[in-house]
Amino acid sequence: MDENISEVDLAYQILSEAGKDNPIYFKKLIREIIARKNKTVQNEAAAISEIYTMINMDSRFQHAGDGLWGLTDWYPPETKRTRSSTTKTTVKA
Repeated sequence: MDENISEVDLAYQILSEAGKDNPIYFKKLIREIIARKNKTVQNEAAAISEIYTMINMDSRFQHAGDGLWGLTDWYPPETKRTRSSTTKTTVKA
């Protein structure tokens, strides 16, 4: 079943199964994708790079820090913080 699903959809499925409190280290996630797809890999570094890039470009995933990835749905949207710029002007007599 997992052999016919795309790598990013499989990553989404794996993270969904892991649950909100369990972001997964990217190499572990990618190795799990490769294993579930029964994919023969000649160059693991190239496979990791390729799948990592696909995950990074997909808005369903969010980097959780320290090489961990989770689902965007797990995290509240970032609020833009703007610094109020109240500049005091000093007038010299």
